[in-house]
Amino acid sequence: MIVGIPKETKQSEYRVAVLPVGVETLTQAGHKVIMQKDAGLGSGISDDEYVEAGAEIAHSPEEVYRSADMIVKVKEPLPEEFDLIKEGLIIFTYFHFAANEELTREMLARKAVCVAYETIQTENGSLPLLTPMSEVAGRMAIQEGAKYLEKPMMGRGILLGGVPGVAPANVLILGGGIVGTNAAKVAAGFGAQVTIMDINLDRLRYLDDIMPRNVVTLMSDAYNIRDKIKEADLLIGAVLITGGRAPCLVGREMVETMKPGAVIVDVAVDQGGCIETTRPTTHSEPTFVEYGVVHYCVANIPGAVGRTSSYALANVTRPYVLKLANKGWKAAMRENPALLKGLNIANGKVTFKAVAEAFNLEYCPAEKLL
Repeated sequence: MIVGIPKETKQSEYRVAVLPVGVETLTQAGHKVIMQKDAGLGSGISDDEYVEAGAEIAHSPEEVYRSADMIVKVKEPLPEEFDLIKEGLIIFTYFHFAANEELTREMLARKAVCVAYETIQTENGSLPLLTPMSEVAGRMAIQEGAKYLEKPMMGRGILLGGVPGVAPANVLILGGGIVGTNAAKVAAGFGAQVTIMDINLDRLRYLDDIMPRNVVTLMSDAYNIRDKIKEADLLIGAVLITGGRAPCLVGREMVETMKPGAVIVDVAVDQGGCIETTRPTTHSEPTFVEYGVVHYCVANIPGAVGRTSSYALANVTRPYVLKLANKGWKAAMRENPALLKGLNIANGKVTFKAVAEAFNLEYCPAEKLL
C-alpha cells in the first residue's frame, strides 16, 4: 500500500502524523511512504530523517493525495484539500464529524473511507488514540488558563496558586475523564482550589481517592454548576461524548454570572463546545471576551506543543496504521473490533450513529460494509 503523509494545513498546527520509526516500520512491511516536504518540521523532524527511514519526499499535497491509497493525518481535511480526495481513499485522522456538517457531507459525497482516531475504542471502553491528546490538552488547559488570568491578558490578575496570606484561585472543571483528570492534577500542583464535576459517581469516588486534598469532587447537575460557576476564576470545559457533539452545560446566563476577568478554557470546542458562548479560535488569536469573561477556545490545543504531541500520538497510532496498510480497511476491521469503531464514513454512508444523529442522516452499521 502507498501511505501518504501530507503537511498539516490547519492554522498553527505543528504536529505530524507519522514519525521516522513509523516510516521504517511501514517500509519494512513492504509498503511505500510518501511524505510531503517539511511535514515534520513543526515537530523538529527533518526531511532527511524521513528519507533515511525509507520515505519518499513529495513537494506538494497534490502529489501526496494523488499517489496514496491511505492518507494519515493529525487533523481533519480542510476545504482546500477536499478536491484532492478521490473515491475509496482511506483517511485516518481526527475528524470530529458531529461538530462539522460541511466536512461530513463532503466526505460522504467523495465516498472516502474515513477512520476517526477519536472513536477507536477497546473492549474496556478506553479510547487509545484520543487519550494521549486529551492528556496534553488537559495539562495545557491549566497552563493557558493561568496565563490568561494575568491582567495584561485581560484576566483578573490572579496567581493560580496564590501566596502565603493570599487565597489561591478557584478552578472549576466540568468532566472527570482524561482531560479533566489531567487538568485537576496540574491545577492542584499549582496550589489552586479545584472542584471537579462529573455525572458518574463511580468516577467521582475514584478521583476523590487519588486526588490531593485541594481537589473536591461534586456531582454535575445544573444546580451545582450554576452555584459553583459564580466562584470560579478559571472554568475548564472537559466534557466528552464519544464521536458525538458535546452537550451544552453552561448557558449564556451562567457565563454572565461569572466574575469579570474570569477565564474559560473550553477543551470540548472541537466537538462543538460545552459552553454556549464558545466559538473556535486559533493559536494566533486564541481568546475573545464576552460578558467580561476571557474565552480560550483553541480547537487544536495540543498542536502548540507539536513535538511532545506528535510523539505521544504517533506512538499509539502506529499499530493501527500498520494494520490498515497490511490488511486493507475491511479485513483489518473484521479482525479488530476497536478499529471497526473508528469507521465513521465509508462508501458514501455514515457508519457512526452519533454522526448520523447530529445531522439527521441515514445510519448504516459499519458491519454491513464489511
